[in-house]
Amino acid sequence: MSLFATLSRSVALAVMLVVTSPAVMAQIAPTDEQRQAAEEIADALRYGHYANITFDEQWSQEAFQRYLDFLDGQRAYLLSRDIEPYRHLENTMAEALFSGDLDDAFELYNQLSERHIARTEWLLARLDAGLSFDFDSDERLEIDREDAAWATRESELDELWRKRLKNDALTLALTDQDEEQIVDNLRQRYEGQLSRLKQTESEDVFGLLMAAVTSTIDPHTGYLSPRQSESFDIQMSLSLEGIGALLQADGEYVKVASLVPGGPADRADVLEPADRIIAVGQEDGEMVNVVGMRLDNVVDLIRGPKGSVVRLDIVPAQAVDMTRSHIVEITRDTVSLEDQAAHGEVIDIERDGEPHPVGVINIPTFYVDFDAWQAGEEEYRSTTRDVAREIERLKEEGVEGIVLDLRNNGGGALQEANSLIGLFIDRGPTVQVRDAQGRIQLYGDTDAGTTYDGPLTVLVNRLSASASEIFAGAIQDYGRGLVVGSSTFGKGTVQTLNDLSHGQIKLTRAKFYRISGESTQNRGVDPDISFPSLIDPERIGESSLDNALGWDTVQNVQYRRYGTPETFIDALAAEHTARAKTNPNFRYLESQSALARQLREQHTTVSLNREQRQRELEAQEAEQLSLENQRRRALNLPELDEWMDARLDSGEPEEGAEADENEDEDMPVDRAPVLEAAEILLDYAHMQKSQRMAAR
Repeated sequence: MSLFATLSRSVALAVMLVVTSPAVMAQIAPTDEQRQAAEEIADALRYGHYANITFDEQWSQEAFQRYLDFLDGQRAYLLSRDIEPYRHLENTMAEALFSGDLDDAFELYNQLSERHIARTEWLLARLDAGLSFDFDSDERLEIDREDAAWATRESELDELWRKRLKNDALTLALTDQDEEQIVDNLRQRYEGQLSRLKQTESEDVFGLLMAAVTSTIDPHTGYLSPRQSESFDIQMSLSLEGIGALLQADGEYVKVASLVPGGPADRADVLEPADRIIAVGQEDGEMVNVVGMRLDNVVDLIRGPKGSVVRLDIVPAQAVDMTRSHIVEITRDTVSLEDQAAHGEVIDIERDGEPHPVGVINIPTFYVDFDAWQAGEEEYRSTTRDVAREIERLKEEGVEGIVLDLRNNGGGALQEANSLIGLFIDRGPTVQVRDAQGRIQLYGDTDAGTTYDGPLTVLVNRLSASASEIFAGAIQDYGRGLVVGSSTFGKGTVQTLNDLSHGQIKLTRAKFYRISGESTQNRGVDPDISFPSLIDPERIGESSLDNALGWDTVQNVQYRRYGTPETFIDALAAEHTARAKTNPNFRYLESQSALARQLREQHTTVSLNREQRQRELEAQEAEQLSLENQRRRALNLPELDEWMDARLDSGEPEEGAEADENEDEDMPVDRAPVLEAAEILLDYAHMQKSQRMAAR
């Protein structure tokens, strides 16, 4: 019997196979340790969190809704009648937390678990029945149901899951898998999900409940179980051997939030932020489907001993369909200080037939060798020391200005951000830190003199966060240089880790403010001149996170301005725009960014008609491929036959072809912002010089 044949008898048989009595699961209940921890978490949130939290009925409603979203965010398992017996938690969630009365919340999870297990067995029963699909209909499947109403009848969910099963099969069919492979892969996926469901423990439910409670307040406050606390300690000591990627749950999927600078994934250049991981395999083992798997279990699969290889099946962030995945290999390793060290280079910008050297210093993170520093060693490594050495070297090479590349720099040691600012100013405040009581502590540079007082530009992107934002904001406020690129992440809060009787709580305790009084929270730092970016701000960044604390201001502090770069912005922006119009990489970035927004807005459903699905997919990828090949033709690079190949292509010119003399010999899109930042810096330096000469 063909899996895809239209056989009404088979369909009718499958419809009759309803699992009415799933395996009875032992009811999961909270432990005494968890009840006590819940009370401690409540007290910590009430008395220790930065925000002034009112634990009233409105908060209870938000926390209960958050819990429901965590349990069944796509409204695919629970019926409205399943939830009704627990509606009182909308008004009593706070009371339950403070008293440690978690029974009803756990019972709601047990209800969800029964529904989830029954539904997974329902799917397996349809596979066992040899369920056939007609891929010639005009049906479509809604992708995101987070705003959908709760179903009132089982038949509504049966219809939803019939379409979901059909979509799962069609997705595999479009990867050229045969019928036997499709059934085997789906069975492996569903059996894996069922096995994991039946292994759920009390700590899993407690963690889910506390995640709902804490994320109602802000996304960086959270409960860490004893197991998670141990993992966190390992990560902080940098002894963890893995791939160097921060992962994040995204519905049923696990996505890449960011890469550790200098880590194995960063060096391999095979992962990007917002890529989704759908399967994990060891070097010679089978790929394990991780769709629907808990985040910590996915992390455990990816970790392993140094030198071993992990294989990841990923769907690129820019892919328009889950069928467009490919497998990458990464060799696990530890991340050393040397891997994250700042490093510089000199690039020549040609003007009127003459080369103008510009220095570029890449700063992957704000680091310091704490052990060597605390031991009193004079030559300990740190960001500031390494950048200072690079500056001296670049000055000796006669550069006309310096670009500091903070793209993808997620922050690090606050003291290093302060001392790095001190290389470019002669004493002064750098950042304000406000606690929950409204007390403001001022940090600053106390060392006299500067290491570099020439033209300066700071290059940032959406993944520049925390300490990077403090640095960029201070340079902007002081008028010490230009900030170019895209708006930064917006991580302007400070967390501490506090022990509980059972686990730990990560608590937001303070907020960063620029010396101008503006917060970096939520909005980040806006560049003086903006560049297009392929990083989607609706998927990556503080403003994309639920319940992120808002932007606000405090009183500014007194500080000395070193220049007025704002007077040159209009002229600099005009020069930049003129170059960007003729720069193939910038044209590509702008067009691809616009296309990604368009596809995101349009891609709310998927067709369950094979030919229509294929046409839509091919049309979308044809647009992406056209943009990529336009860029390549302009740069004398070989054109691609498939858009997915762009992630795997080295970007080298064709043999015998010469690259445009105005372009760098290395042609990846990632290089374009560096070159343009250097162009802008040179414009800025020349405009400053002309202004000084005119003032004489």
